[in-house]
Amino acid sequence: MNILNYLQRIGRALMVPVALLPVSAILMGIGYWIDSGDWGANSGIAALLIKPGSAIIDNMSVLFAIGVAYGMSKDKDGAAALTGFVGFLVVITLCAPESYSIIMDVSFNEVPEAFNKINNQFVGIIVGILSAELYNRYSSVELPQALSFFSGRRIVPILTSFLMLFLAFILMYVWPIIYNGLVSFGQIIKDLGAVGAGIYAFFNRLLIPVGLHHVLNSVFWFDVVGINDIPNFLGGAQSIEEGIAIPGITGRYQAGFFPIMLFGLPGAALAIYHCARPENKEKVAGIMMAGAFSAFFTGITEPIEFSFMFVAPVLYVIHALLMGISVYISATMEWISGFGFSAGLVDMLLQSRNPLAIHWWMLIIQGIVFFCIYYVIFRFMIKKLNLITPGREESSHGKIIDYYRDNLRVKNNSDTNIQKIARQYVAALGGSDNLTSIDACITRLRLVVKDASIVNDIMVKDIGASGLIRLNKQSLQVIIGTRAELVASAMKDVIAKGPIAAFLPISVQETETIINPEQTQNKVILSVFAPVSGEICSLDDVPDQAFSTRVVGDGVAIKANSSEVLAPVSGKIVKIFETNHAFCIVTDNGVELIVHIGIDTVILKGKGFTRLVDEGRKVKAGMPILKLNIGFLESHTKSIISPVIISNIDDFSSIEILGKGYVIAGETIIYNVLK
Repeated sequence: MNILNYLQRIGRALMVPVALLPVSAILMGIGYWIDSGDWGANSGIAALLIKPGSAIIDNMSVLFAIGVAYGMSKDKDGAAALTGFVGFLVVITLCAPESYSIIMDVSFNEVPEAFNKINNQFVGIIVGILSAELYNRYSSVELPQALSFFSGRRIVPILTSFLMLFLAFILMYVWPIIYNGLVSFGQIIKDLGAVGAGIYAFFNRLLIPVGLHHVLNSVFWFDVVGINDIPNFLGGAQSIEEGIAIPGITGRYQAGFFPIMLFGLPGAALAIYHCARPENKEKVAGIMMAGAFSAFFTGITEPIEFSFMFVAPVLYVIHALLMGISVYISATMEWISGFGFSAGLVDMLLQSRNPLAIHWWMLIIQGIVFFCIYYVIFRFMIKKLNLITPGREESSHGKIIDYYRDNLRVKNNSDTNIQKIARQYVAALGGSDNLTSIDACITRLRLVVKDASIVNDIMVKDIGASGLIRLNKQSLQVIIGTRAELVASAMKDVIAKGPIAAFLPISVQETETIINPEQTQNKVILSVFAPVSGEICSLDDVPDQAFSTRVVGDGVAIKANSSEVLAPVSGKIVKIFETNHAFCIVTDNGVELIVHIGIDTVILKGKGFTRLVDEGRKVKAGMPILKLNIGFLESHTKSIISPVIISNIDDFSSIEILGKGYVIAGETIIYNVLK
């Protein structure tokens, strides 16, 4: 696993303890409404609400150890959470000042200040990660019969205890260095004041595409570098009384988010809607209204951000800059409000009577200004640079989407509504056989697939996703909003019911009508789809003279890297070679097409190929014809370049080559046949 994927796992695991913050924010927020100016001392009801919320905040370090251990475990079992809890108790007990003075044989007064701060989220995260790694490695271990009681999950807390002894011993020497370094870093950011807050906010947005903003947030929102913005703010009067919060300062790393979430991004959504093509405005209006409401009410902004993040990255950079400016302004002016979940209307109202909320209503005025700024800048940039934001695509794209939506074949009468959606996502992601890991954080599915090339991006977005991120050939993220965890759970449920096939692409005849009804005027009689995924190349580059000199026919070739060969056109299979390395299709209008997988593959005598249909069968475009062992073929053939040619090309005018770069099996039209 590469470092990016590992950091992704840590970022996802951090959301387990962070998900508790909304509970704390609601309890304490309502408590402050009842007993404004104090923290429950004057009202029993207020105390009943504030003190339990405070209990969550005060114990965030151990919750991080438990949550990270659970979140990074391979099967999300409670034993992993217990392992994290045991490990944390061992470390903080051994590294407490009293224990340190005895173990290191120094007086209590000589104990470094760092060990008064050993009970913090940073140590909790380290313990959680190590505990999860031990659990994943040893939770299935089998011990000899005499010790079998301790086999499996039971042995993990025992091993963790010993590992934490070793970790505690290391921390006794290195923790003061780490602590002083973190404090120095935090002090630099603090000394930058409002500028530092703005820099943090800028990078917070830039890291959202790869999901690592949670790691950055843990530095500024929790007590990792001496900045503990969220817990101290939510603590309100109690935090002020204890001297760990300063009115006008605590909350500066949160306040400037409110103008952007409440007003800025809805302004961007309005600009995107106004710039959409007239025929697409109705659909874009629904998407943008839902995204704007989500941002305004809850502070969840990803449905809007991912709508332009990749199609118009210049807009996203501008968005990140504006976020930094907003946080800088609010920190400079000391317009302060905080949140327990995200900077939406709910959090703003709940914290309005928190004694640390200073001139919070000015954030609304600031937000109205940013609404205008976002609208003007986004509309100008979209028009000036002709950016393809939602609704500005060619109309044919929308017609293809409509076709797919109207022809879903993934219904199951026993499914609930959420399971029907989940089943559609599974099919669009290449079917159940293509999914090796399904997980989720607050707004996105985090997936590992066998072959990312067969994921149907059009369908994924049409089902309701705001965006799809391909981190590498196996790791994907699908942005679907706050239902992500429910959908991920439902996907596992529907897969457990039985295998789910991938979506089949549109047939050629149907696509000709959808994409361009006037093609017949241009003498296009047939469109040929890519039978395999891979890089397109000219027949000139095929290392076989029969193909490169076009003696066999004309067409293109593909450097195959997918495991299935699909019918590139609809017609009749008139020939499948005994070795299964090639087949011929004749269409109703007389086009004779040959698909030849690899060069000199005939010598393999069928090894690496599996026939899926019989000779003489009529097929539709997109129907699987052959199954390939692509790894075997790559290592046992002269070349995996696969020609797709028209053998009777002399009966037609010519071919119009359309495919460029990487093509997707069953989706990309590689060339048209002209009459």
